Amino acid sequence: MSAQLRDTASELAELLWREHTLYRERSGSVVIRGAHVERWISLSPTGGQDQVLIRAGRILDGGTTAPARSEAVASLTVGTSELAAVCRRLLAETAAGPAHRNGQPRPGRPKKAEAAKRSRKPARRSRHTGFASWLIILAVIGVVALCVRNVASGF
Repeated sequence: MSAQLRDTASELAELLWREHTLYRERSGSVVIRGAHVERWISLSPTGGQDQVLIRAGRILDGGTTAPARSEAVASLTVGTSELAAVCRRLLAETAAGPAHRNGQPRPGRPKKAEAAKRSRKPARRSRHTGFASWLIILAVIGVVALCVRNVASGF
């Protein structure tokens, strides 16, 4: 079963992505990584005969894999093109992510355009001196005036 799984995964990798990495995990599953699309697919043997559990997920910054976002069970007796169709559907669900499920934006790194729009400092509203600044300036002038008066009255 593991040799058949590895051969099937190799054929699937060729169909899905031009650039890919294929490796086996300790659990016996075979993982196809598409680093250029930041996605991965895992094929794991199930308890059923000629069935495989296909899981899909994202690759995070730094190359670590995020937990699977979608999964399906498929038969190895169907052709490679049918398995590729299942994988493409799972990858599409992974790309959509949970944003459609609960209305929240999906986690992950922001796009470069969004990051460029956000600045770390809040934008200044105007160049005019604010009311609080004028109060501080008046307080400092008052303290200086009191010091000058005390020095002048001492003579």
